[in-house]
Amino acid sequence: MGELRAKTVLTVTDIFKSYDVRGLFPAEINEEIAYKIGRCFVALLNARTIAVGRDMRMSGVQLASAFISGATDSGADVVDIGMVSTDALYFAVGHYQYDGGVMITASHNPGQYNGMKFTGAEAAAISLETGLGTIRDQIESNTLPAKSSAKGNVVEKFVLKDFANHCLKFIDPKSIKPLKIAIDAGNGMAGMIVPQVFQELPCEIIPLYFEPDGNFPNHPANPLEPENMLALQDAVIKHKCDFGVAFDGDADRMFLVDEKANLIGGDIVTALVSINTLRRNSAAKILYNLICSRSVPEAIEKHGGIARRSPVGHSLIKKIMRDEDICFGGEHSGHFYFKDNWYADSGIIALLQCLEVFSESDKAVSQVLAPLNGRCRSGEINSKVADARAKLQEIEASFQDAEIDHLDGLTISYANWWANIRLSNTEPLLRLNVEGDNDDLMKSGRDRILELIRR
Repeated sequence: MGELRAKTVLTVTDIFKSYDVRGLFPAEINEEIAYKIGRCFVALLNARTIAVGRDMRMSGVQLASAFISGATDSGADVVDIGMVSTDALYFAVGHYQYDGGVMITASHNPGQYNGMKFTGAEAAAISLETGLGTIRDQIESNTLPAKSSAKGNVVEKFVLKDFANHCLKFIDPKSIKPLKIAIDAGNGMAGMIVPQVFQELPCEIIPLYFEPDGNFPNHPANPLEPENMLALQDAVIKHKCDFGVAFDGDADRMFLVDEKANLIGGDIVTALVSINTLRRNSAAKILYNLICSRSVPEAIEKHGGIARRSPVGHSLIKKIMRDEDICFGGEHSGHFYFKDNWYADSGIIALLQCLEVFSESDKAVSQVLAPLNGRCRSGEINSKVADARAKLQEIEASFQDAEIDHLDGLTISYANWWANIRLSNTEPLLRLNVEGDNDDLMKSGRDRILELIRR
């Protein structure tokens, strides 16, 4: 028993990340830990009613059951909303006014992983600094809150119809044209969400891998990796689609390809949704993270909005948006946040916003996006380093003629190119993103910085 306890202590430290819990099942995250998290989560929020959802992963039923047992032992009533997307969990907490919620998911990670995302009332994100650290410490020290004298109840609730109706409120459904769209669900939760939403719209859907399957038999549900977009790109060309869409495993992130099967970055989608948002909310504040293209703040300001630059990270972004009453926010990584969605992110709402823009134009999708997509970006390049902070200082010293800021890591800015270098939250890595007004400028800056990082 002592060996088991020692192992649990080690893995608890490892699985608590900055914004969620995540690890290998059952070696790092298992029913025992899920039960303890349930006990501590309810005590943290002093919750009376919470929602619990899960994605299609094979271990989801076991972890959800264990978490629910811990939560009810702490006296909370649990609304089990079953297999849903993460943004549907956020919706359930906000719409039905629960005290909090937990989504059992490992997002885009391979099938042998699982984890949890946490929210308080009104879908407010809970991070390591705002509660997860407390839960971790309680489990590590084996000082769980006392059980309640009255065990909570469990009820099941189907939320997807209400969620679909909520999402459709972000557009004018009558404006949508009968476009042909290839959608790759990656055997993830979009396979359940997309049919609920699109049954009300005139579009023709070419479905790829809509059957939820936690083994991911076709490809990993991680659209950030270009190889996982190949099937979608092929389908767009084969079926002569107007555009294509890919979702990650828990369907809170969304990625586009145009009618020529070109990959469209999350920052360009951010610019597009910003423009659509400003049509309904003139002079609104729009947030973008500092990895986004310079084209994003340019588009926001050109269309009468106020651009707000932020660090990377969903819990930071959600807090900034709440504090500053920001209407919409987007990240290069495919997360899109909406004030009228309790400041939470939603892939399907972002898709509907893009669909509305494409429907209102007589141009092809690539032509609609062209004015926003003129610069060249490196994508994120990760490098292992022995001393990340010392390396950042070395890089900064090599660019004394640049404009420098430290909002998130180190950003080096020139008139025609810029670069950001950030520390990983979980690994001894530096993450590099570079953008240039043309390909030569981007590659020159990229190569110069990589030489400093890797020498």
